Amino acid sequence: QVQLVESGGGLVQPGGSLRLSCAASGSIFIISAMRWYRQAPGKLRELVATVTSAGTPVYADSVKGRFTISRDNVKNTVYLQMNSLKPEDTAVYYCNALLAVTPGRVMNNYWGQGTQVTVSS
Repeated sequence: QVQLVESGGGLVQPGGSLRLSCAASGSIFIISAMRWYRQAPGKLRELVATVTSAGTPVYADSVKGRFTISRDNVKNTVYLQMNSLKPEDTAVYYCNALLAVTPGRVMNNYWGQGTQVTVSS
């Protein structure tokens, strides 16, 4: 059983910072890409950032220069450092991992439960 557990959300003022963490645990053989998504009320879920197994990051235009994604392959953890936060960053943030549980098995997507980020004065 694989679990992704997020932490670090909360309420922050505009211009502030938060750091999200997502730890994958359970029977994991290998993790490929890890991603952060977000979903605001009444909107579709959108991809925020991706980090490959080699550590290469890719960002949505809306967060470039403000957010930094990183990962620790020993801890099976992905992070999202969010700086210069804006009210429009308010959403539930979900982590996602593409992984295989045993050698030779096809990779599947796993999701965390989500963590609320609210940017408001």
